[in-house]
Amino acid sequence: MMKFILTGAGIASMACFVACNQGQQSADTEKATPDAVAANVDSTVNPAQDFFDYANGGWIKRNPIPDEYSAWGIGNLVQEELYKRLRIINEKAVENPTDATSKKIAAFWKSGMDSVKINADGIKPIEEELKAIDAVSNLQQLVQLAAKQHNQTGVLCDLSIGQDAKNSELIIVQFSQGGLGLPNRDYYFNTDDRTTKIRNAYPAHVAKMLQFTGLDSTTAQKAAAGVIALETILAKSSRKLEALRDPEANYHKMAVTNLNKIAGSVDWVDFIKQQGISKFADTVIVGQPEFYTALSNALKSQPLDTWKNYLKWNLINRSSEMLSDTIAGTDFAFYGTLMRGQAKQKPRWKRVLDAEEGAIGEALGQLFAKEFFNATAKKRYENLVEEIRAELKTRIEHLEWMSDSTKQKALYKLSKITKKVGYPDKWKDFSAMDIKEQSYYQNMLASRQWWLAYQINKLGKPVDRTEWDMTPQTYNAYYNPSNNEIVLPAGIFTVPGKRDEELDDAVVYGYAGASTIGHEITHGFDDEGRQFDASGNLKSWWTKDDERKFNERAAVMVNQFNGYVVVDSLRINGKATLGENIADLGGILLGWEAFKKTDQFKKNEKIAGYTPSQRYFMGYALGWLGHTRKESLARQVLTDVHSPAKFRVNGPFSDVDAFYEVYGIKPGDGMYRADSTRVRIW
Repeated sequence: MMKFILTGAGIASMACFVACNQGQQSADTEKATPDAVAANVDSTVNPAQDFFDYANGGWIKRNPIPDEYSAWGIGNLVQEELYKRLRIINEKAVENPTDATSKKIAAFWKSGMDSVKINADGIKPIEEELKAIDAVSNLQQLVQLAAKQHNQTGVLCDLSIGQDAKNSELIIVQFSQGGLGLPNRDYYFNTDDRTTKIRNAYPAHVAKMLQFTGLDSTTAQKAAAGVIALETILAKSSRKLEALRDPEANYHKMAVTNLNKIAGSVDWVDFIKQQGISKFADTVIVGQPEFYTALSNALKSQPLDTWKNYLKWNLINRSSEMLSDTIAGTDFAFYGTLMRGQAKQKPRWKRVLDAEEGAIGEALGQLFAKEFFNATAKKRYENLVEEIRAELKTRIEHLEWMSDSTKQKALYKLSKITKKVGYPDKWKDFSAMDIKEQSYYQNMLASRQWWLAYQINKLGKPVDRTEWDMTPQTYNAYYNPSNNEIVLPAGIFTVPGKRDEELDDAVVYGYAGASTIGHEITHGFDDEGRQFDASGNLKSWWTKDDERKFNERAAVMVNQFNGYVVVDSLRINGKATLGENIADLGGILLGWEAFKKTDQFKKNEKIAGYTPSQRYFMGYALGWLGHTRKESLARQVLTDVHSPAKFRVNGPFSDVDAFYEVYGIKPGDGMYRADSTRVRIW
């Protein structure tokens, strides 16, 4: 339920350094700064035909995707500046570590940048784990070892610790489907050319990686065939992307002993204990019980050697980035080049920074929040949240299709949405994270162990509703249904090259008010979020008739997006992307209504040749500035609940009446949809 800007792993992070550190610009430099939205326009495109290409096409033509990226856009612009600044922070920490936190930062950076040692070590960092796999002689030993290695490999299944969807005050152990080396089940069965090409290349890649573990070429090829046959069994019993978005259908609370009954090849009590969980785990939530039955059957039916090779494959696959350049490069050739279209890897220093963000990013966030997000900016966006909330209140009150009883509950839920803006009031304590002068692999493992212990420590304790699941510098945002909260990191409000005070309201209300704040608030009332009540519990609070009317209106959006062809013959999955599409449309409508109350809208004076109304829609499109390689687009269609950027602009705009008025959209235009086919929900 997040607003993802970019495709590709590890990109959406730490952004506001650019916008919030522009204060040293001279007056002359400020005057020379291009307008935030006008500079991106492609004037050869008619906005009535393709608004995304019109608003962003000029920038796209001037900015090809660099070889090391699968996509290039606004998030990358802020990220590139951030990389430079973070590198300085890390290098200063190495030169002069002043406290425990900076010592950890320095140790992490040094270990990640020591390519000489990393390359010399080769496979050495995981040799002990590989020996442990080789020593396995029966199924019980294999399952116990898989449990021990789960935190570093994610092997067999997905285990997490989080809030109970039906009791948001309770933290509980949860099991979901997992265990696949390809992104999801569709990669094992779809027959389109791109997916088939990836699937056909997969065995050779697995074999290459298994050779690094000590298998000869012939043995590795045979082992890879067995691994893929095993994964295909698991994939067959895995749910499709759209099916995973039904919270009720993916909620099965049971005693852990009952999980043993449906998946008896694993002692799940012992599996949990192997994670370090010694109490508060008598009851678990299982998302997809049929997957666990299939897993249990496969453990009995597939040869022990196949499972041992599967463990080896998962170990080296999940560890490759911390190992030698040869191993990491082989992994990248498949997952980076073939699957995402990246011609080359990012340089090591950027990859280390990406890893550092996941390992200890909030520690850096403390420095960031102190220096780069001032109180004036924080107040501006806190106020904007309340303006957007007020507009949704008004829209709910005037809905013709919703009954009064459901309206009252919806309004109550809206009033209880917690806003978190900029950065947390309370910071995580990383003092126990054992990052020190040791190998890069060991430091990454220490981070993973700390995070697992951190999650385990939540069991049996009250839910900490002050916690943030993103760092302040992240270029992203989210709605958490279990906490009924919107979380808006400082980084998401960044416009590259601009101080916050340089941005006119039209751009801000489109860029931040619509695509971020309004989007996240609407998530509380999309097809999934609407099923949670004001306290964050999965609980029916709608009348049956209101549910029917909502679903009828949502079906119009499903059909609309099912019709968009993204690349080759691949179309958007309207059902899987429904929640994000509803949130996009809701955000645009709410941002627009809030913007109409501003002085800028009322004065209606042009800036850079564009009216305030035009700049509002251009500001929203700015949030999706960028372009993506075909390989990555194809992957996104199969794996992501977010529509590709172009359709997050053109799709919802085609449903907004105000857009038709501002740009004179008429029948026959590419952006036109007949009134009867426009989505009308919130």
